[in-house]
Amino acid sequence: MTRKVSFVSTGIVLCIASGAGYADSPAPGFADPVLGRWDLAVQGTNGPYPSWLEVRLRTETELMGRLVGQFGSVRHATGVDFENGQLTVVVPPQYERGDADLVFIGKLDNGTLSGQVSMADGKLHNWRGERAPGLEREDAVTWSEPQTLIGDDLGGWRARDDRYPGCWAVADGVLKSTPPCVDIITEAEFDDFRLQVEFRYPPGSNSGVYLRGRYEVQIQDDLGKPPDPLRMGGVYGFLRPKVDAAKPPGEWQTYDITLIGRRVTVVLNGMEVLSNRVIPGITGGALESEEGSSGPLMLQGDHGPIEFRNIVLTPVR
Repeated sequence: MTRKVSFVSTGIVLCIASGAGYADSPAPGFADPVLGRWDLAVQGTNGPYPSWLEVRLRTETELMGRLVGQFGSVRHATGVDFENGQLTVVVPPQYERGDADLVFIGKLDNGTLSGQVSMADGKLHNWRGERAPGLEREDAVTWSEPQTLIGDDLGGWRARDDRYPGCWAVADGVLKSTPPCVDIITEAEFDDFRLQVEFRYPPGSNSGVYLRGRYEVQIQDDLGKPPDPLRMGGVYGFLRPKVDAAKPPGEWQTYDITLIGRRVTVVLNGMEVLSNRVIPGITGGALESEEGSSGPLMLQGDHGPIEFRNIVLTPVR
């Protein structure tokens, strides 16, 4: 027989199929196969792009979830359903074209989720998901030699795409974007590291530093605003800085960021705003979602003008 359990007040409707047990309660462990965090790859119209999904228990009989799409921040699911081995996750649109909900439908096969997503514009895209690695580190950290990432030119860097050639340039040790522009990426890839960087932006501008090309530490004109995961010092959408440590636009500011596994510590202008916090998953705009691998440093240049100097990265040996 089929039993249905609904939680109406949050819009989550859960359907569980089973052949035995109590009429209004799913069997223990009914959703265990899909619980946890998943690194997704979606085959979009213009090629593949990364995404991220987390499925959790709200109670013993109810599910909840959240998702990171191609752009923007993490968003909460309005519906999560696991029935007859099929997972369905419904999330509202954010920056996608169209106003329909995104509906992910997939099944688990040998530890891999796969299926289709109906996008906000009604198009169907195939997707595939692998369990996100824990990235726990047991060994003590031993630092290698620091690497200076800005030279006399753009050597060691590449543009994310070729839409606006020449929009990044180096002069007098300053790496500068001129809008319209794109993100810029190091040729080298890194695993665990400490990153020290200075940056400066004009009023109203927005940028970010993507660690391993996946996790954005926000840069934005947020002086005097309450701390928020979407604002300066936060890991975009996920982690809220403890204090507002921003300086006024037009002044040089500093980040000192340490990333070990999933754990990040962020010091903004000499104040520790994130202390050994766990990053749950990739943020919108990431290059890819293969969290178990190393990745480059990426600087966001597609939002507003930004300058960087004295970028020094010290890898873990």
